[in-house]
Amino acid sequence: MTKYIPTPFYVQNSSERTLVGDVLFPFAYDELTCRSVAKGGLPLVHIWRHEKAIVLGPSDRRLPYAERATEWMRVQGYTVGVRNSGGAAVPLDPGVVNISIISPNPEGTANYKNEFELMYQLITQSMEKLGVKVDKGEVDGSYCPGDYDISVNGRKICGISQRRHQKAFIINAFINVTGHARRNAELIRTWYAIATGAAEGHEPDETILSKVPKIDPEVMATLQEAGGYGVTTRTFTQSLMNTLIEWGGINGIHPNKPSTQELMKMVQLLRQNYDNSDSEVSRD
Repeated sequence: MTKYIPTPFYVQNSSERTLVGDVLFPFAYDELTCRSVAKGGLPLVHIWRHEKAIVLGPSDRRLPYAERATEWMRVQGYTVGVRNSGGAAVPLDPGVVNISIISPNPEGTANYKNEFELMYQLITQSMEKLGVKVDKGEVDGSYCPGDYDISVNGRKICGISQRRHQKAFIINAFINVTGHARRNAELIRTWYAIATGAAEGHEPDETILSKVPKIDPEVMATLQEAGGYGVTTRTFTQSLMNTLIEWGGINGIHPNKPSTQELMKMVQLLRQNYDNSDSEVSRD
């Protein structure tokens, strides 16, 4: 049975142009909207893309040489941030479509599978419109692995993470639609090699290694590569929009859109709470 977003809800598609600069701004936007939804505001689905970024999970930031690895990414031209949801490192580029579902949880229940299933159903129904069948389940060797990995023909194209408030939640998904998924996987594998010290000949202990995904770039793919021949970010987001309108969504800017000042304050707070540059615990 399909689980829908409570109506009415807004659909804000800002993916027509890729974002540049600090990758924490869309996460700050979602966080502020989630706080509004928790107080009775209308739900929101936010669709966006970023030009060139790496989004880390909270556990990634605690690796012994994380700051060194992050600085290496910045030298390559990436903006780097730590998201306030679960999961692990994910690369973003113009071919990656990001989706956030921000919805109320008035009972304050903690059944995370319902929320993950909601995102899975949105992506599944949108893919069906494009003639693509997807599967659900962890893909060994993928970056940001999880039970709700979404794959096409055995190769992962999408990962999902979650952020919960007492009365609302955010479900995030990244979908590799076009671009270079294997190259991005190699990039993330290198980040982990630097962050654990392995790139410089250190031997990380098992506690550290247990927090690091064993990445095989060959298991990652874009939707175009895995079976969605001819699909572009534009056609994929249009399919998303069609599904969301069918679900009762309103295409437009959320009425409680945060101000620029609020966004800047939230970005600063997220960085203080999740991206503390003093977290590197081992230096040569």
